[in-house]
Parts: sequence; structure tokens; C-alpha cells
Amino acid sequence: MLTFLGISMVVVFTYLIMTKKLSAVTALVVVPIFFAILGGFGLELGDMMMDGLIQVAPSAALLLFAILFFGILIDAGLFDPLINKVMKVVKGDPVKIAIGTAVIAMTVALDGDGTTTHMITISAMLGLYIRIGMNPLVLATISMLSVSIMSGMTPWGGPATRAIASLGLDANEFFIPMIPTMLAGMGSILFIAYILGKKERARIGIINVEEVSKDSIEVSEAAASFALQEDLKRPKLRWINLILTLAIISILIMGLLSPSILFLIGFVLACLINYPNLEQQRERITSHAGNALTVVILVFAAGIFSGIFSGTEMVDAISNSLIAIIPESVGSFFPTIVAITSMPLTFMLSNDAYYFGVLPILAEAGSAYEVSALEVARASVLGQPVHFLSPLVASTLLLVGMVKTDIGDLQRFAIKWALLCSITIIIVAFLTNAI
Repeated sequence: MLTFLGISMVVVFTYLIMTKKLSAVTALVVVPIFFAILGGFGLELGDMMMDGLIQVAPSAALLLFAILFFGILIDAGLFDPLINKVMKVVKGDPVKIAIGTAVIAMTVALDGDGTTTHMITISAMLGLYIRIGMNPLVLATISMLSVSIMSGMTPWGGPATRAIASLGLDANEFFIPMIPTMLAGMGSILFIAYILGKKERARIGIINVEEVSKDSIEVSEAAASFALQEDLKRPKLRWINLILTLAIISILIMGLLSPSILFLIGFVLACLINYPNLEQQRERITSHAGNALTVVILVFAAGIFSGIFSGTEMVDAISNSLIAIIPESVGSFFPTIVAITSMPLTFMLSNDAYYFGVLPILAEAGSAYEVSALEVARASVLGQPVHFLSPLVASTLLLVGMVKTDIGDLQRFAIKWALLCSITIIIVAFLTNAI
């Protein structure tokens, strides 16, 4: 009965999300409550939901302050010199332009938001691509892959956050072993950018452009500032901001402080250093509040879903049924199976449907083979390069609109590169014992 109820809940949740009948937040709360009442758990709902909220609270805090921290640094123009330097160096060589695109996209994608990354990267580089006749699909592919790696694996990015929140994991324990895999993903993006640049160089040659025009630099600066006024820039504080960023990342890697506390401190210091005026601080917080609040609400809604899913023991019943199907000989490779299947599953399902509906079942099934939930969670994000080609991804729809192409064209052009990227990180994750 619990197995049937649990599967029905996941199916209904997935259907409502994919058909856009309900928003992710609404579905995460309403669907499990309905099925819990249907299963006779109405009187226990309060405790289950509170347990779920407590479980995801650290992840919600981490996301909130990480988004605000990186948002303040982007406002202050920390990344402007890098973007402008890249724009000047690449000139008319398609190889340099493609690699420069990757550097810009991966840098901006550190804030974990695909929409912001595409808006900045495409705004900065599209004019140059058009000017020398490069295929805009190269730009779109590199930007999309950059988001899939930088957003997919960092604990404040969407997929990793969902995995951590769904299974109630520690962000540091999830992320630190993934660093070599993330670096391999970044290396594969640079390699793909080099290959695509070589193809474009063979097609159109090197354009003799002595220097990027002033108009292009202005476009770059406008993109980097994300349409913010110049008086928000803090060029004299860039070295201080860089030292602050490196310090935060170093402490995060060493695990000396809880990530949520660390980013809270970083955010407060970034505000104090760059915008000591209280009115300006309020304006900067307000400007990023929409994005931060949306994500935090989603995480707390996920806590309701996972609390009820676990509290009713539906996830245990489904996993036991799944274990009965999987041969024991395959058990030791369970995380690898999760990683490989995450490519088609996350392509067909939204991240919300996969991480809040399917992942808890996979994690519970993996425990029967003595596979930790951490390994299953890490494996689940390795298919993100393929996932970002899905028409269910809002940032990808924005991307194809910005480069004035069709999502089908992007899928045909980028699918082999997305597969290459995913396979690379799966192999490295396996070799480094992340999975």
C-alpha cells in the first residue's frame, strides 16, 4: 500500500511540475500533504513537516547568503577586469574567443544562477561573434556547459542544493570530494571550447582586428554590471574583494566553519566594505532579494516534501521494492548507475521532479548495498550537462532566445559535447572515489 501510495505521489508530483499545472513550491507542499492524509497520516503531519524544515534549514541559510555574497561582489565589479581583459585579448581569433567565452561564463556562473550567467556572457560576447562571423551556437553551447558544471556541483547552485536539501546532507561533505571532478568538468569545457574554436577558425580564419572596439568594451561593462549604474562599482576595492573571496573559498574548502555561517560573514563583510552607507546596503539587498527568496522558499518547500516522504515511510517501501528488482552483483556500482541514468532522467524530468521525487528513492535503495546517501547525491548531479539541454530548463530557453536560435538546433549542435562533458566527470568522480 505504501509503495503504491509513494509511487502515485511521485507520478502526480512529476506530472503537475512538467505540465506546469502547479508551481514547484506549491506542488512540493500540496501533493505530499494530500497523499499523507489519503494514507491516514493526517494527525502526524505537523511533526513530519517540522522535521523536514529543520533538516533543510542549513541549506536554506547557505543559499540565501551565498547568493547575496556573490551578488554584492558582481555589483561592486569584482569580475569586470577579467571580462574586459578577455575581450581585449581574444581579438579576432575564434579559438581565443571560444576559450575567453568559457572563462567568462565559468567565472560568472559561480553565483549559481544560470539566468544571470547567460545574460552576462551572451551580452558580453554575442556582438563579437556576429562581428567576425562565428556561429552563435558555439557561444550558447559553451555558456550552457559552464552553467551545468559551476551551478551543478557548487552547494549553492540549483542541482546540488536540491540534492543536499532532499537528502538532508552536509554541504561541505558533499562538495569537498567533488572538487577534482568539478575541475575536470572545467577542463573539459576549455577543451570543448578549444575544439569548437578550431572548427570556427578553419571555417572563417582569423579576422584581423587590432583591438576590440570601444562599443564592444561598453557592452562588456554593461553586461558585467548586469545593467547596474556605474556609481555602484568599486574599482579601488577590487583587491580587497578578491582577497575576501579567496579567503571565503579557502575556509570553505578547509571546513573550518559551517558554509552557511561562512557566507553570512562574507556577505556582511562585502556589504560593509563596498557599501557602508545603510541606504545603499538596503538597495543592494533588495535588488538580490527576489532571486534569493525564490530559492530559499523552494528549499523549505522541499523540506515539507522530504519530511512527509520519509515520515510516512513511503520512501522505504519504494526502495525495498526497487532493491528486489536490482541484482546484487550490480549493487557495488550503484552510484555509477545513478550517475549514468541521471543523464536521461534529468533530461526528461525537471530538477525539482528528479531531486525531490526520484533521488530519495535511489538513496534509500543504495543504503541496502551500503552505499552512502552522499555518494548517491554526488552521482545524481553528474548528468547536468545533458539536463541543461532539456526544454524544461528556463535558463536554456532564455539562452536560445538571446542567441536567436531554436532549442532543437542547440540540442543537435551541443548534445555530443554535453555527453562528452558528463562522461568525463563521471569517470573522474569514479576514479577519485567521489562516487
